[in-house]
Amino acid sequence: MIYAVSDSIGETAERLVKAAVSQFDASNFQIVRIAHLETEQQIDKLVADAAKCQSMICYTVVSEGLRRTLEEKINENNILAADILSPVINNMEKLSGLKSRNKPGLVHVLDSDYFKRVEAVEFAVKNDDGKNPWGLSKADIVLVGVSRTSKTPLSMYLAHKRIKVSNVPLVPELMPPEELFKVPPNKIIGLIINPGKLNEIRAERLKTMGLSNDASYANIERISEEIEYAKGIMRKLHCVIIDVSNKAIEETANTIIEYINKNNLRK
Repeated sequence: MIYAVSDSIGETAERLVKAAVSQFDASNFQIVRIAHLETEQQIDKLVADAAKCQSMICYTVVSEGLRRTLEEKINENNILAADILSPVINNMEKLSGLKSRNKPGLVHVLDSDYFKRVEAVEFAVKNDDGKNPWGLSKADIVLVGVSRTSKTPLSMYLAHKRIKVSNVPLVPELMPPEELFKVPPNKIIGLIINPGKLNEIRAERLKTMGLSNDASYANIERISEEIEYAKGIMRKLHCVIIDVSNKAIEETANTIIEYINKNNLRK
């Protein structure tokens, strides 16, 4: 029995215990999370339960008084234990010359960054795939490109960096919304891709959907036509263009973030 104990929600202690357990081929470890440890009575019950069986107590208790009481009870009952957090905090105090606040749950405090992130994610969902043209003017950045140039995953990745993103697909048969042409050019980023690479991506997409890859969606001539059309629209928009042919989402996102920061585009 391994008790993952905390004076907060106990998530950190439990995760670290699970990481340690994964290093063993045995399946006879049982993990019990004890959260919101606040009183000596709770400690007494925990130690009494632990003393009844083969057990270990792993704890992340930041309240100094509570931690001392827990350690005294553990020593009195000869229970195996590991203080997960204190050694790290103590060394950080030595390194920085600062004093720890010793308040549980601070990592879970809902600060302004959290709410900005949630707002940006909601904005990305609402303004995905050109479905809300009226939101274009409120975006920090607008992504444009043909289908399968990673507009949606890029929008969500950037949203988690607290950046509000709209994205608009460019399709030869459909004129982009007129609101797009009212967005300042420096707030628009065009995504282009090598026709051969896009052909591979779309063919694989059709395969996963159980469709034949000879559909026009994956036809190389059609793809070339779409890309040339998109380039024409991007020229009219006078926007920055990024080639995403051989780039991972993170790589393209970092390029965009650098551009946003350089041009001070966050609202």
